[in-house]
Amino acid sequence: MRYAILPLLFFLCGLSCRPALKNSLNSEAPVSEYLIAYNVLVDPEQDNYDIFTMNPDGSGKRNITNNPDVAWVYQAEGNRLFFLSDRDTSRRMYQLFIMGPGGENPGRFCHIRMADSWFGSRKNGTELIVKPHDSFDRFLYLIDDKGSVLQRIDPGTPYCTNPTFSPDGQTIAFNGKNKRSKREPGYREEIFTIQTDGTGLKQLSHYPENDTTAEWFEYRAGPPRWHPGGEFISFQSKQDGKYSLYAVAANGERQWKLLDTQWQEGYHSWSPDGKWLAVELFDAGETQFHIGLVNWESRELNILTDTAYRFQQGPVFVKRK
Repeated sequence: MRYAILPLLFFLCGLSCRPALKNSLNSEAPVSEYLIAYNVLVDPEQDNYDIFTMNPDGSGKRNITNNPDVAWVYQAEGNRLFFLSDRDTSRRMYQLFIMGPGGENPGRFCHIRMADSWFGSRKNGTELIVKPHDSFDRFLYLIDDKGSVLQRIDPGTPYCTNPTFSPDGQTIAFNGKNKRSKREPGYREEIFTIQTDGTGLKQLSHYPENDTTAEWFEYRAGPPRWHPGGEFISFQSKQDGKYSLYAVAANGERQWKLLDTQWQEGYHSWSPDGKWLAVELFDAGETQFHIGLVNWESRELNILTDTAYRFQQGPVFVKRK
């Protein structure tokens, strides 16, 4: 939800090679049963973010919130969009809301003050794993479809954000941090996993010790997104002076660069079948943010957005109906 403070190589998977990414503006329309929802800064002076949707070929762009608040979609389950908003509260004091894919019936899902954090769902969206605001609790919360807290889960790290469930719902991946603040000397953030009962804490990602190109406020390990196949977790990381998507095996035994485009690569989501990757793309000067769509089999990249807005971020897939 921030202004993203946030050439071509081959992708290696085991011993097999995948084709390099190709840019395209005229791909055949993919995943037609889904829309892509994403976040747009529509009024910088008023700090007004709205949620837009579009078809997977980039057509049909539509503002579905049209509200003078900060609204940011972080998760979709079927045809439901879960988003944070500071409407009816104070600036950047977020609560969790839910609505349909066209913005239908928006309503508060939970009255707990939430951290500015990604979150995940399981059991067809009847349970969510969320991060409450640190002033409220440092633990992760498992909540039900009524917004009630079912379980508090100690992450086992001094601070945590961006929890998400594995595809089978048994494991939680999150950003674990060894300090309470990025400004503290020795601050590190990595991808960790933990079981839903709070046991089995394991660090998966390892930022290169000799890489000093990420500033204190930039991601060394950004929000984790579990591939639907369950084999790996993807995340953004600034390495060698550039934001790229990386992946780490679910058992932590291997880490690799997932994408290498001409763009900086940021927030992203996988289609439920794992065949498509929606990704936020931006230039080094952060003058323009786009949403791109990658066909994961062919590695073709299609830029979906135009320059009507500067900040277009955080895509997720949602069913049309």
